[in-house]
Amino acid sequence: MSDFAFFALETFIKCLIVLAIFASLAGLATYAERKILAYFQRRVGPDMVGPFGLIQLVADMIKLFTKEDIIPSNSQKIIFAIAPLIAAICAFVSLAAIPMLPEFTLFGHTIKPIIADINAALLFIIGTSGLCFYAVFLGGIASNNKYSIIGGARALVAIISYESVGALALIAVVMLTGSFSLVEINHYQNDGLFSWLIFKQPLAFVLFVIALFIETNRTPLCLTENEADIVAGYGTEYSGLRWSMFFIGEYTSMIAGALLITLLFLGGFNDFWIIPGWIMMILKSSFVFFWYFWARAAFPQLRPDQVMKMCYLILIPLAVLNLLFTALAILV
Repeated sequence: MSDFAFFALETFIKCLIVLAIFASLAGLATYAERKILAYFQRRVGPDMVGPFGLIQLVADMIKLFTKEDIIPSNSQKIIFAIAPLIAAICAFVSLAAIPMLPEFTLFGHTIKPIIADINAALLFIIGTSGLCFYAVFLGGIASNNKYSIIGGARALVAIISYESVGALALIAVVMLTGSFSLVEINHYQNDGLFSWLIFKQPLAFVLFVIALFIETNRTPLCLTENEADIVAGYGTEYSGLRWSMFFIGEYTSMIAGALLITLLFLGGFNDFWIIPGWIMMILKSSFVFFWYFWARAAFPQLRPDQVMKMCYLILIPLAVLNLLFTALAILV
């Protein structure tokens, strides 16, 4: 087989694996979240359908695929229909530039567990994942529902604001590593525990985690759904498969965020002592993913004005100061 044919086949298989694995993980994440929240709140969680309630996933899937698909009257039907697709597609596309595991050799060929190893990976991920936010806004304004419009607009304002916080935090990382490539940033941290960027950029780490919670619509910083409204925000009018597409995109973005934090700040897929890099990548990403559920169970929902004040009066000034101190440290 020629090198080009092997490359084309390899890329095609990688795409299929990413779609299959991450779509499945998004479903498993809903089960994990329900069980973890139940444990935190002294409830049982899913336990009736199958052992430990695992078959509840199949029951939910059947329900979503067979539920009536309702499109509201007087809605913008085309935009209403494509908004969930935008959310899911953009979330999966952003995974193309994220290295999942260390490279390995197969049939004499070096396999890189990344679909597209591009030099501007961080810019690509920020751009593609940013389009997911517009799916939320489009779904809200196309629904012909005042609560959906308010939820979508409120979410878009918060996400655009916190994108500045996340971008400023990432600029500090790029200044230290000298690269936008996630592979190069991972290699920068290959000298042991204290080469991890969480120790060199602790403030950037905290800022990026907070921004990520906003951008993935997670409590306590989620503004798409307001508890006082007693409705589902932008997704109030969605049902069945279209509703599930939004949440497949959301959970896929959460997984991508956990991988990003691991690669940017927690040493990535480098070996740690006697533990292989691929095991470290899975363990660290799983632990970071657990933070989403931990925060949802432990903290109350913040008001929209509190979230926005925190962004402009606290986080953005801190991000700018962090950039200045990083630049001074590099110069000195």
